[in-house]
Amino acid sequence: MSKTARPDYGIDAPGVVRNLLVIGGICLFIAIVGPHDLHVGSIHVHLDHAFLWPAVFLIGEGLLMLLYSLNGKFRHRDRMLALHSWRGDEQVLDVGTGRGLLLVGAARRLTTGHATGLDIWSKDDLSKNSELATQHNLELEGVADRCTLVSEAAQQMPFPADSFDVILSNLCLHNIYNRDARNRALAEIVRVLRPGGIAILSDYKLTAEYASQLRHAGLTVQRTSADWLRTFPPLRIVTACKPLS
Repeated sequence: MSKTARPDYGIDAPGVVRNLLVIGGICLFIAIVGPHDLHVGSIHVHLDHAFLWPAVFLIGEGLLMLLYSLNGKFRHRDRMLALHSWRGDEQVLDVGTGRGLLLVGAARRLTTGHATGLDIWSKDDLSKNSELATQHNLELEGVADRCTLVSEAAQQMPFPADSFDVILSNLCLHNIYNRDARNRALAEIVRVLRPGGIAILSDYKLTAEYASQLRHAGLTVQRTSADWLRTFPPLRIVTACKPLS
């Protein structure tokens, strides 16, 4: 008997996780089976100590990132969504939707509303990332009728101004490496957010930059402290509300 298919939300930054575990494993192997001492002239180095601590650090980071991908990001998703009082009729945009984790969470809170996921589906940012995989998750979760996927970059959103009541994004904007391009993406978020709407953005770096740009655009902005206990890398959440006038 075949098992019921389950949605797969992938591993975040799979290359980084792989490199941390592989390099950490090599360091651990050298620390355990390699020569324990090295003499270079008058210098005496304990190689087991020299390789053990990097091994612990690298493997620990890799495992924490893996734990976040397998468990922590679901709870973080729920914390983000809880920052908005849902009515059910919202038009929602998830910027950098990946395999649809935030999109699905938002869609479950909608009745007459609709959720749109925007992405370019980079496999460097999320394992096995593709529009087809995301669509499959939406169907498995039973929310495909409330969702639309759009393949486009955040810097050039194909939506009219004032289109969305809620805009979400997690671990996306830092992947836009050029600052001017990031600012264009933030300007697009402001443009397509309706007056009275809220943007909820989460990332492990550059959140002060996001907050500054959104505040400069006239939005009311708050930024949380880094969540060291429940996310890795530790994430901050920026909430930005667009004034009605």
